[in-house]
Amino acid sequence: MPVPAGRGGAEGRARRAGRAAGRALRRPFTGVARRLRRVTHAHGAGESGLAKLIELHAVNSAGDMMITVALASTVFFSVPTNEARGRVALYLAVTMAPFALLAPVVGPLLDRVPHGRRAAMAGAMLARALLALTMSGAVAGGGLQLYPAALGVLVASKAYGVVRSAVVPRLLPPRISLVKANSRVTLAGLVATGVAAPAGAGLHLLGPAWPLYGAFVVFVAGTCLSFSLPHKVDSARGEARARLASGDAGAAGGRPVKAGLRTVGPSVLHGLQANASLRALSGFLTFFLAFLLRAQPLGGLGAAASLGLVAVAAGTGNALGTAVGAWLKARGPEPIVAAVLGLALGVTVLAAVFYGVMAVVVVTAVAATAGLCQALAKLSLDAMIQRDVPEGVRTSAFARSETALQLAWVVGGAIGISLPLIGVVGMVVAAGLVAVGAALAGRGLLGAGRRGGSAAPRVA
Repeated sequence: MPVPAGRGGAEGRARRAGRAAGRALRRPFTGVARRLRRVTHAHGAGESGLAKLIELHAVNSAGDMMITVALASTVFFSVPTNEARGRVALYLAVTMAPFALLAPVVGPLLDRVPHGRRAAMAGAMLARALLALTMSGAVAGGGLQLYPAALGVLVASKAYGVVRSAVVPRLLPPRISLVKANSRVTLAGLVATGVAAPAGAGLHLLGPAWPLYGAFVVFVAGTCLSFSLPHKVDSARGEARARLASGDAGAAGGRPVKAGLRTVGPSVLHGLQANASLRALSGFLTFFLAFLLRAQPLGGLGAAASLGLVAVAAGTGNALGTAVGAWLKARGPEPIVAAVLGLALGVTVLAAVFYGVMAVVVVTAVAATAGLCQALAKLSLDAMIQRDVPEGVRTSAFARSETALQLAWVVGGAIGISLPLIGVVGMVVAAGLVAVGAALAGRGLLGAGRRGGSAAPRVA
């Protein structure tokens, strides 16, 4: 039976209108995707494969944030302040003590399989996907069975992190320095975290397990994406061995020094000391301010608004530090670490002096400064390790440095939990943590900066 001409014309117009509406709805998303692709693939990153690693790290950060949202809602926000202190202390003890024993094993183990790094990253993603499902059944009650799974997530996350850091030099384009490459990867993670945090909070409205279901989906996608990295990630062919900061010849008879973690010179050691103090500051502020602002909100604001303000300030500082690292033109990473150590010390001292006068400004400034300084210092430490540590033990160096920094964060957090909730006292302790790092590492970093650090090129 023939269709009337008027009816057929109306259906055609409806189809055309539908296609036009679909294109209009897709255009903002495709436009954003194209712009993001141009950014991640710029300066040769697309050709070298660094862009793939940037995208993978964004997926990793989004999954980790969804798990964090699920844990925070159970361990911190769902109970009164005093009980929350006990739960947080239990979380730190149950997860971090075994982590301190397991983490040093990760690096040497991965050093033995240098040709399986894509599989190692995929395995870390898949492990967290399965652990997220395991945690989904226990997160509502917050029982003890939640903590072993949280430990597994932490170990898998750090395993991914050390492999990712060791892979960056293999994917480095000729026109990008190590600090810039690390900055791009980290900045992608921060952007993904900023997107995943409200998404996880929205999923939590459906139920406490839903952020973990979201994390499962994200990590499964990351597992597949890991194998899209270039094959050269699993091959050391054509790579030059990293130069030792202390020289390639031994003191006696000019004999070669065996490559190892003890032969890299003082730059990495001083950089690690400085980063440990800044990471301790971060852990301290995370827990001290969380409990302080929950009990004593900033003037005119509620507890949730006060915590949100500090979180935004810290995230903005972290993003700014990462962005600065992406364009900063310095001779080497040592002066950068020395500068941010001095900045953090100055701001925390001023915070201790002026806390009683302008608490809102002080807390916001300290949070933003801590985020900025930690980001820049960590990028610079990664560049030192990538520059100075031999290829054969580089993954071990990253694993050990990550372990030390994680433990420093735990020490700072434990101090923050145990202190009385007095703002001025907290700022004095914060300044003291940074002062320890400045005393241990300041002179060595400045000396290395004057000497130009390692002779290796393209670090910053």
